[in-house]
Amino acid sequence: MIKATFKLEEEFLSKGYKFIIGIDEVGRGPLAGPVVACAASIRTSDVLFGHPMSKEFELIRDSKMLSEKQRESLFDFIAENFYVGVGICDHRTIDRINILEASFLAMKSAVSQLKSKIKNLDNSKLIILLDGNKKIPNFSFEQRAIVSGDKIVKSISAASIYAKVTRDRMMGEMHKIYPEYNFAQHKGYGTKIHMDALKKHGPCEIHRKSFRPVRKCMV
Repeated sequence: MIKATFKLEEEFLSKGYKFIIGIDEVGRGPLAGPVVACAASIRTSDVLFGHPMSKEFELIRDSKMLSEKQRESLFDFIAENFYVGVGICDHRTIDRINILEASFLAMKSAVSQLKSKIKNLDNSKLIILLDGNKKIPNFSFEQRAIVSGDKIVKSISAASIYAKVTRDRMMGEMHKIYPEYNFAQHKGYGTKIHMDALKKHGPCEIHRKSFRPVRKCMV
């Protein structure tokens, strides 16, 4: 199993960077609900440069490799040990500007929220580490895109967990409003249960009308 580490964070810190910000998003693929991005930067160097890590730090990895219970258990721990910012783009924005652009916008919002929590961030040497192969366009900060970054870079892993839990909780609330779609189970992804509900009831308010499977179910 691939293990996420703080090696890249340590490398940049040793080069004089003060903040290393991991970014990941969740929710590009679903047919309903928002796309959520998180920016996370470790608060302390106590667990870096070979220092022993707690079991919680050891457990931080790609959110897809953790159970829902494990992700929930790490949510507050990440909030306490990382500076965290969250950006959300709803279904309306996704339909208006497309999912990729909405993902970038959510990432920018996540960094903006993170900046509000760290004094003098603009005057500090920092770098953003992104999961994937695309950098955020029209963004002034130094960036590095890392393929499978959520699997190998702890800060990106932490961001992936925090974003996943945030979005799952939102979809749980949507389930209460639209129980006929069972959002609490599939979180808006195009499972058979979801598709059957779409065909039976048609799209609801939070469905992404620009997505082809949803358009096919529109009256």
